[in-house]
Amino acid sequence: MPDVTAGVSLDTIAELINARLVLPAKATQTPLTSLAPIDRAGPSDLTHLSSPAYLAHLDGTHAGAVILAEDNLARCPVAALVCDDPYVGYALASRLFATRSAQAPGIHPSAVVDSSASIAEDASIGAFACIGPDVTIGSGVEIHSHCSIGARCVLAAGVRLHSGVHIYDDVSIGERSVIHSGAVLGADGFGFARSQSGEHIAIEQVGGVSIGADVSVGAGSMIDCGAIDATVVEDGVKIDNLVQIGHNCRIGAHTVLCGTVAIAGSSTIGRYCVLAGGSGVGGDKPVTLCDGVVLTARTVASRSIAKPGFYAGGTLFSDAGRWKRNAIRFDDLDGLARRLSKLEKKHRESPNEAGD
Repeated sequence: MPDVTAGVSLDTIAELINARLVLPAKATQTPLTSLAPIDRAGPSDLTHLSSPAYLAHLDGTHAGAVILAEDNLARCPVAALVCDDPYVGYALASRLFATRSAQAPGIHPSAVVDSSASIAEDASIGAFACIGPDVTIGSGVEIHSHCSIGARCVLAAGVRLHSGVHIYDDVSIGERSVIHSGAVLGADGFGFARSQSGEHIAIEQVGGVSIGADVSVGAGSMIDCGAIDATVVEDGVKIDNLVQIGHNCRIGAHTVLCGTVAIAGSSTIGRYCVLAGGSGVGGDKPVTLCDGVVLTARTVASRSIAKPGFYAGGTLFSDAGRWKRNAIRFDDLDGLARRLSKLEKKHRESPNEAGD
């Protein structure tokens, strides 16, 4: 990776993001050292234009270079990096400017590591970390301070745990996945049987958690272990902060779960779904969302969805039976309105029998 302090050349960026470099007349290439918004970028900054909302700032930008689409090239007064998807291009280019400091390989003297754990030579175990029995830690793994890892866990190559992550027994994490501070993986699922006397008897949760490759789990998020089989999060899933995933859920590949999403146990979320902030999944029976479902903010999917698309909803609470009846009628409200409109039109066109 290039030294950011020395600057990154435009040719390097263009090659990485597969962009065409276009320079203004008589311009010379200047290495870039940082990222900035298009309206505040200076000559040493890289910026991007990926939303029409910021197009007005393009004409007067002072950026060192702008990542943009071909349609906006004519308005760009500075060096341009032209690509099909500027936002994806920016995401890739941003890696060149990352300043995150990696931990040096090795085990900190204050860490507690069980003798049965298998740890790659180039892995890094931070201060006061605790590694349980029969744990396998792969090449290049970074475990920061005050993390705890339970028995029989497997962390594949390149996994990074930020400080204060807690992982219970029997959790596996795929390559290059990142778990942010305060996340808890593998805690008991919320499973209780109510006795005739009203006492809640805990059901032992003996399944684990399986996290795929290139997954991101946000700060303070929780993924419960399965009751019998594992809770599964597939490759490429991105989980925001403060998300709750119940036991035995399955989250499909490349799905995005935004902040404070809550998913009830045994729910199945398809691939390439987006659950916006505060939305939820759960009902009287296990709920399944097919691939490509988008729930808008604070929408609750209380029944399965079999057709891709955008879904929205949210009403004031009331008696459960009454609420369900009203919800069914609400779902047909558009049809009722159309029927009423036809009846009104028919009434206006009919002779008035009353003669007034």
